[in-house]
Amino acid sequence: MSKIFQNKIALVTGASRGLGRAVAKNLAKNGAELILVSRTISALESLDDEIKKLESNSTIVPLDLEDNEAIDLLGGEIHRKWGKLDILVSCAGIVGDITPISHLDPKIWNKVINLNLNVNYRIIRSFEPLLKISESADVVFISDSKNKKLDPYWGAYNISKLGLEALVKTWEKEINLTNIKAHIFNPLDMDTHLRSSFMPGERNKNLKNPDEMANLLTNLIRKN
Repeated sequence: MSKIFQNKIALVTGASRGLGRAVAKNLAKNGAELILVSRTISALESLDDEIKKLESNSTIVPLDLEDNEAIDLLGGEIHRKWGKLDILVSCAGIVGDITPISHLDPKIWNKVINLNLNVNYRIIRSFEPLLKISESADVVFISDSKNKKLDPYWGAYNISKLGLEALVKTWEKEINLTNIKAHIFNPLDMDTHLRSSFMPGERNKNLKNPDEMANLLTNLIRKN
């Protein structure tokens, strides 16, 4: 396989499972050195083992992304160890409760908005200087095309993802003359732990494998 991302440093959030895990392995297959961010240490360790078998290197970072100061500290550590960041894929996200807005627990609302939107603002703020050091940097944020329908009962999730898209498109205009390219990726419905958390017992033969979506996401970067 062509090592198209050889000598590239790539950071993936939500790397312990689902799309994030699949993206990390895909980037490793293509030669990238990975920085793996997730809260689940055991899952990160098993992913690290898989990446070693792919003859690539990775560094695991057990981190709660809702700890905003930790994101800033991670940026400093990346600068000290690698001096740059070439690829950033922000896969961490949450659906929250599917319920009328008026019934939604404020703690759930705050958690969904924070993880899906505010965390990505902090990621941009902390990692933009590292991305600018790269010869050519790509940043991918995960959204959901279904949010534009504004389905009822999905209020916090819909609003957080629409807000994320507005954030990314605004930032994209601000970095237009830099070496950074920002992307919004809308995966098709996937067979993941996240989906099973809000669709328990679902039997849907049309669900995509995360590896398939990871390949599409990687191709999005390759085209640039």
